[in-house]
Amino acid sequence: MTDTTNKFGMFIHWGFYAQLGLQEQAYARYDIPREEYEALKDTFNPVDYDPEKWVLLAKNAGMKYITFTTKHHDGFCMWNTAYTDYNIMNTPYGKDVLKELADACHKHGMLLSLYYSNPDWHHPYSYNPASSHQWKAVNKEEVKLDVYVQFIKDQMTELLTNYGPIYTMFWDINPYVEDKSINELARKLQPDILINDRGFDTGDFSTPEREYAPTPNSARFTRMTEACNSLGVQSWGYREREDFYSLKHIMSSIDRIMAMGGSYLLNVGPDAKGVITDEYADRLRRVGDWYNRMEGCLVGHESDTFDYGVRGENCLVTRKNGKRYFHFPDGISSTAVTFKNMPEMPKKVRLMNTGDELESGMELLPEFFNGATGKPDSLLFHVRGIPVDELCLEPIVIEMTF
Repeated sequence: MTDTTNKFGMFIHWGFYAQLGLQEQAYARYDIPREEYEALKDTFNPVDYDPEKWVLLAKNAGMKYITFTTKHHDGFCMWNTAYTDYNIMNTPYGKDVLKELADACHKHGMLLSLYYSNPDWHHPYSYNPASSHQWKAVNKEEVKLDVYVQFIKDQMTELLTNYGPIYTMFWDINPYVEDKSINELARKLQPDILINDRGFDTGDFSTPEREYAPTPNSARFTRMTEACNSLGVQSWGYREREDFYSLKHIMSSIDRIMAMGGSYLLNVGPDAKGVITDEYADRLRRVGDWYNRMEGCLVGHESDTFDYGVRGENCLVTRKNGKRYFHFPDGISSTAVTFKNMPEMPKKVRLMNTGDELESGMELLPEFFNGATGKPDSLLFHVRGIPVDELCLEPIVIEMTF
């Protein structure tokens, strides 16, 4: 492992299920007959697929890597695999979409990560009674997990040999069966790879999904962590009538997770033609606009454990290049922020959201008073003039230069 820096990345859930416009697990959630669902392979022809557009969309949003679903729970493989005919080469499209994406990533300096589902609703011996998401397993009568594990190893060898450097491996759905030889194979093929904790051993990093509980001020992950969420509430894959999270909800989650030292994967679901539609892309651009205004303060930082005594706000504090960053993932409640403790006076206080310098200094503030005397006890460090109403849809980040 050579790179443990927290990063912002794009998650892409895409498969022939996009033709339904329902959800990536539509086969199970809508109880579609097997013959009808698997016949979608014969009509999948994403003629407008242009991976360079995906990569540039991610890059312009400040993202550094893309995690692509090579195989989801339905077992359909989005690359040229020799170990099952149930793959992208046997569709009307007939081309290796993963290879095309890998080439685009390498061209534009984007890291590539791979997602692989442990459940497989097509393989005859994938049924694992110890795990979950086994609803559509093709054969629940005969457990031959060793046969399926060999299938996984064979496919891992393809994925980690034929597509250049791979940044991370994202296993999905914990099998609750230990077999360290699988990740050992991955590291043999890609010595610098980072592996998540949803596979056949604990891997290198944790993967909280969707929501993550608020934490105390300046808390930090004790283990390498990559959180993930989708722009859509109902689906990770393309859904025609999707419900979308608010931009504030998504940006607040990114700010909180990354200020705690984690990476963040934000998911989009391309449609059946291979297009990240405007309703997804426009939201991603707006998130990227906020993220880029943070000027890199969310990555490569250190924790700052000094007790600044921030009054009345949820605040996470980080340090980077001699500067301190005060993250308010939930926004702030007024046009000012007050600090009870300050180790030294900052030379400059700047609002990252706008780039503007803020008025600040030590003041007696009448609202913070001693109940016995009716007078303020001490000077407080006061940062004022924050345009909270204009920034009500964004987390707020304040930079102090000392």
